[in-house]
Amino acid sequence: MLTIVLRSILIYLIVLLVFRLMGKRQLGQMQPFELVLTLIIADLATIPMAEVSVPVLHGIIPLLTLVVLHFILTLLTKSSVFLSRVISGKPTIIINPKGIDYKAMKNLNLSTDDILAALRECGYFSIGQIQYAIMETNGKISVMPKEESSPLTKEDMKIKCEESFLPITLISEGKIIEANMKIARLEKADLEKMLADHNVGKIKDLLIFTIDQSGQVYYQKMKGEGVSTKFGRLAKA
Repeated sequence: MLTIVLRSILIYLIVLLVFRLMGKRQLGQMQPFELVLTLIIADLATIPMAEVSVPVLHGIIPLLTLVVLHFILTLLTKSSVFLSRVISGKPTIIINPKGIDYKAMKNLNLSTDDILAALRECGYFSIGQIQYAIMETNGKISVMPKEESSPLTKEDMKIKCEESFLPITLISEGKIIEANMKIARLEKADLEKMLADHNVGKIKDLLIFTIDQSGQVYYQKMKGEGVSTKFGRLAKA
């Protein structure tokens, strides 16, 4: 029994390493060859876990071989457009200004229900709203709406807006995130003064505290609701 447990832990760690090496893409974002490799890896991993008679090495070597194969295929798809189309396929226009491309729909083995469901996921409920819809190689649909159905933007309304900045988490569950303090170029004393000046409270009482370069802040105490407000621009950022 102990042998099975140890083999399972070892194979789990190997598979975890394999997927870390392959990247962080979700199943819905995988290219066809990546999905095939994922399914094979999952099947291979179960064999040395359950079959004690199978040497662990016989399970590890195929897994590592598939990792090498994955990198080779990835390199090939990046180095050649032709090979990329052969291995991963190519995007296909399934809706154009004339409507659904029936031939493309059948080649992709789609139904009108499939297309309508994909459009609804993109926030559109009528084909009449769509200028173009493209089936990507990872199975997702990208949509270009018609001009009258496009979301209204601040640029369309001639509204002047400030530049956006990425928020930095300085406090998490009552603890200072030292790495982010360095990015913000702040010392603990600076942070404590900032909190005191705005009557936010003590560091240990905060569940989360984020701030961006423009001074936009979000914080929430351990017991309380979240607050979004504006501090002064970070002088040291």
